Amino acid sequence: MALADWRLEGEWIKNCICAYGCPCDFNAPPTHGECKGLLGMRITRGHFEDVVLDGLSFFVLVGFPGPLHEGNGQAQPILDERASPAQREALFKIMSGQHSAQGTLFHIFSLIVTKMHEPVFAPVSLDFDEEARSARLAIDGVLETEVEPIRNPVTGAELRIQVVLPEGFEHIKGEVASADIRCKGAIPFETRGSHSTLAYVVHTPQGVAA
Repeated sequence: MALADWRLEGEWIKNCICAYGCPCDFNAPPTHGECKGLLGMRITRGHFEDVVLDGLSFFVLVGFPGPLHEGNGQAQPILDERASPAQREALFKIMSGQHSAQGTLFHIFSLIVTKMHEPVFAPVSLDFDEEARSARLAIDGVLETEVEPIRNPVTGAELRIQVVLPEGFEHIKGEVASADIRCKGAIPFETRGSHSTLAYVVHTPQGVAA
């Protein structure tokens, strides 16, 4: 079956409870045994078939009892409340993994998530500066997270660390940073000084294009 024509380009955030340098990027177990976090993007340019998705944001809260490849995960989608019914349907179709090739991000998540919570439609406020390793995401009543550079514990100087995954299914190059997270969604958790990745990505049915 031919895959639907879709493309998402934009500012990507992945924040989680693990120590700096997300273990998932290295096929290593989560820092604390379990995995809780969030990932998603503000779409600068995007579409699903003839539905334009420019300017919308979507995020997903996730929780896994162990390494992601062992599955049994849960997730809760959060969509920008400005999305029209057609745009909401388009984003849900992309996130379902049914319109992605095997081994790509959304297809993998469709295999390892066994419990899907009811979606949230809410205002999304996002400040994003990949170069400065700085971001702030606020979703009323659900999620607040701030990202700042990792700092040298002795001098306080900012550290710049990048992770490069030429065959990555989430991003190819990302800036590693420090996150504070306060999540009150269906998967509640709170962290200070945990992992963050900021990246500019392009996702297609065939995987990450940039």
